[in-house]
This record gives sequence, structure tokens and C-alpha cells, in this order.
Amino acid sequence: MRQGADRPVGRDIATRSAIIWMEKQVMTTEFASGPHPAPARAGARAWIGLAVLSLPTMLVFLDLTVMFLALPHITVDLDASALQGLWTIDIYSFLIAGSLVTMGRLGDRVGRRRLLLIGAGAFGLLSFAAAFSTSPEMLIALRAGLAVAGATFMPCTLALIRTMFPDPKQMAKAMAVWTTAGMAGLCLGPSVGGLLLNSFWWGSVFLIAVPLMGLLLVIGPRLVPESRDENAARLDFTSVGLSLVAILAIIYGLKELARNGWAPVPAVACVVGVLIGVMFVRRQRRLADPLLDMSLFRIPAVAGALTLFMVTGVVQAGTGLLIAQYLQLVEGLSPFVAALWLIVPSLVAIAGVQLSIPLATRLRPSWVLTGGLLTSAVGMVVISRVPSVGGLAVLIVGVCISYAGVSAVPAISNQLTMQATPPERSGSAGSLSTTSGELGNALGIAAIGSLATVLYTSWVAVPPGIPADASAAAKEDLAGAVATSQTLSPPLGDQLVTAARETFTSAFSVVAIGCAVTMLVLAAVVYATMRHVGPIGSEEPEPEGGPAAPRDTEVAADRG
Repeated sequence: MRQGADRPVGRDIATRSAIIWMEKQVMTTEFASGPHPAPARAGARAWIGLAVLSLPTMLVFLDLTVMFLALPHITVDLDASALQGLWTIDIYSFLIAGSLVTMGRLGDRVGRRRLLLIGAGAFGLLSFAAAFSTSPEMLIALRAGLAVAGATFMPCTLALIRTMFPDPKQMAKAMAVWTTAGMAGLCLGPSVGGLLLNSFWWGSVFLIAVPLMGLLLVIGPRLVPESRDENAARLDFTSVGLSLVAILAIIYGLKELARNGWAPVPAVACVVGVLIGVMFVRRQRRLADPLLDMSLFRIPAVAGALTLFMVTGVVQAGTGLLIAQYLQLVEGLSPFVAALWLIVPSLVAIAGVQLSIPLATRLRPSWVLTGGLLTSAVGMVVISRVPSVGGLAVLIVGVCISYAGVSAVPAISNQLTMQATPPERSGSAGSLSTTSGELGNALGIAAIGSLATVLYTSWVAVPPGIPADASAAAKEDLAGAVATSQTLSPPLGDQLVTAARETFTSAFSVVAIGCAVTMLVLAAVVYATMRHVGPIGSEEPEPEGGPAAPRDTEVAADRG
């Protein structure tokens, strides 16, 4: 029997009229009582606390890229195989991506500051142990532990920034500082590694984390407030397992496809990861207190920001792979010198982050993001004009323009995500933001790397007179062609490497044009879907589906 099927129509109209009248009375009372109090502004203690929170963020990225130059030394000293060397790097990024969702939810439950300090202590101890590893297996296991400990940093620091800076404009500036710290760690990793390896043994790249984590443990409890969701239920370990397996399988499959081309095992891994991800999503919708609140995706600002973060991650990671290959295999630069050249666009990106936040407090974020994406598209067009000989200056200029444009995305996306999320779910929102970036990076390396490889293998023309085995190696990729050319006589080797470099540059140009088109489409989508969002910190009303009223609990005695 349908309830209310026979209810008189007049009674429904009367009821709705009464509700409308009461809503008007409430609105009149609110306006009569004066404007709502402005959010409390953070003081010096909070800004010093932000500097402390930036340490783990910088280190988690530094620990990823610092391995690039240390790996050859580790391989020789520990007698590691090529596969073990790859796993030493990959296990870190795999497990960070797979643990972010769990750590974000765990921080909501046990306290974000507490979990951050636990992760910092574990990261320091594991870094010390990793510096004195005696076997490849030991180092891989310790790197896995470092990844799980490091996964506590990003969602917890994002959530704590939300707590420490309730004023939206101050939160935007804090997000810019936090983003800058992460970019600095990512960009400076190879340079720091090179400087340390020039004077010390490879274990020194791990030891740099020990004093910094010690400083965080000493100062953090005094400067960083605690915050948690007092109503959070226990973790659903089935959901933890599903999320971990899904993300690990997808990222493993994508990276293997990008590295070695099409193969059954990584393809199956991707399919299995997607299927398990579907199971994870369905389970979250059934649970009363899920590991990941799927309702966050119904908030337009959150869904838009996460999509933007992931797609720009695809473009930046994919083109970053090709840029590194161009610098080393076309220009012939050493890894260390190539890393030094990439510091230039990285500094431009850091400056862009600092500029984007003040702009987003005066203009609508959609305008800032759209302008940035259009600028990045121009940079991609410049990159597409890079020649196969003497193209270093053109490449660096194009990368600088592209990075300057896309630099607005991380800080503003994180700001919009955290600002539009209910405070008690800020840890989960922080994990979503960082996970979307990780998935974008993995997908970009796989998709764009595979596209460039397909174009190269389809277009490369091996000069006549090259032996069959050398020809086969040259047709696989540019690295194979460069290595093979060194085994041939000078005339043949020069012809082979010239043809391979020209083909790679042509493929790179096509990919860059595709990325430019992607940026143009993304700019149109961002403007269409986010144009209603007011400037950061403005008093404009939130659109339907905006943030819920604050319900988060903060320890009053620790408030900064």
C-alpha cells in the first residue's frame, strides 16, 4: 500500500505553505541578527606549524626522486639485479598510492596529528635502517615500510591545514606553501642525491630524513592542533584490502604496460584492479560508515577538482617522461645535468603556485584555472616545435610556459576540495586528492609513454646495412637505438642514431599537440563546470551540493 496515496491535495498545499512561511521567518531572523561572524584568522603559531607540516610533505617526494641517481650505486654495492633495482623504486610509489585512502580514513578516526607523528617516527627509523641495508631484499622491504609511513603525511597534513586555517583566504595561502614544499622535494631530489653521492655513500640519501623527522616529533605536538571525527566507526578491513589491491593492481599494470609494452600479465592486472575497484565502490555505498565516503563525489567542486587534478597529472607525467628521454637520449645530457636543467621550469612552477592563489582570491578560480590551462596549451605547442638537433633552449622555454600555466592546478584543486568537504571527512578528502594525482601520474606514464612508443616503432626507418639484431633493437625504442649505435662503425652508427632521434622527436611533437588539445578541452570543461564558484574567501553563496556545516572536533587546548 502506498503511503500518502489518498492524502487530500489541499492538505499537501497547506503543509507546503506552512513550511515556506517558517523558512522565511528563519531567514528573516538570521538577517536581522546581523552578519555571521568571520572565520577566526590564524596567528603566528599556525604559520610556524605549517612550516613544520611542510617537512614531511617535502620528504615524501624527495625520497622518491632522490633514488634516481643513487640506484646505480645501490645496484653495484648490494649486487642487485635489474628487476630488484626497479622494485626498489616502484614499491615506494605503488604502496604510497595504495595506502592513501586507508591512512586518510584512519586519521579521521584516531586523530590526524597523532597519525602524522606515528608516521614521522616510523619514517625516521625506517630511513635509518634503509641507509645500512645489507641486501636488495632488505632495502625493498624497508622501502615498502617507508611508503606506508609516508602515506600518512599527505592526507593528514591537508586535513590539519583545514583545521589550522579556518579563514578561506589564509587556507589558500597555506595550501600554496604546502604545494610548494611538495614540488621542491620532487624537483630537488635528483640534485640533492647527486650532491650527497659526490661526497658520501648511497646510504646518505636516506639519512637526511632522520633529523627532519626528529624535528617534527619534537616541535609538532606544540604547534600542530589535534583534530578527528569523534563519531568515526572502526575501520572496515575488507574495504581496506579491496582499496589496496585495486589501486596496486591498476598502477602496477599501467606502469608495466608503459615500460615493456603490451603483455598479458599487466593487462590482466589492470582489468582485475578495475573489477575490484567496482566491488570497493559498491561496498562503500552499502556501509553506514564507509572507508571512503562516496557522497564526496556528489559535491560539484570536489568532483571537478579531482578530475582536473587527475587529467593534468596524466599530461604532466606523460610529457615529463618524454622530456627526460629527450634531454638524455637526444641532447646526450647526463642524468644529473638533465636534472639541473629541469630545475629551471620547476622554479617557474613554484612561482606560478605563489601567484595563482592571490589571483584566485580576487578572481573566480575557474578564470584562473582556465587561463592557466590555456597557457599550458601554448607551452605544449612550443614543445611540439622542438627540433631533433639543438632543441634544448626551445624545449626548456616550452616546458617553462607549460609548467607556469598548470602550476595553478594543485593548490587551487586542493583548496576547493578541502573547502567544499565536511570537516569530519577532511582526512578522506585529502587522501582522495593525493590518490587522484597518483593515478593521473601512473596513467599518464602508461598512456602517453605507450602512444609515443607506438608512433616511434611505426615510423622509425632503419638505414640499410644495419645487422638484423641491431635493427630489431633500434626499432623497439630510442634507448635501444642509441645503445646499438655505439656497437656499429661510426658511419652506420651515426646514421642510425640520427634516424632514431628524428623519429622520436616527431613522435614527441605529435604527443605534445595531443596534450595541447587536451588542455584546451579541459579548459572549456573547467570554465563550464566551475564558473559558479566564487573567489576563494568570498561571501558568495555555495552552489547546491556545497559543503556541509562544520561538525569536526578539535582539541581546544591545542588550538593555534
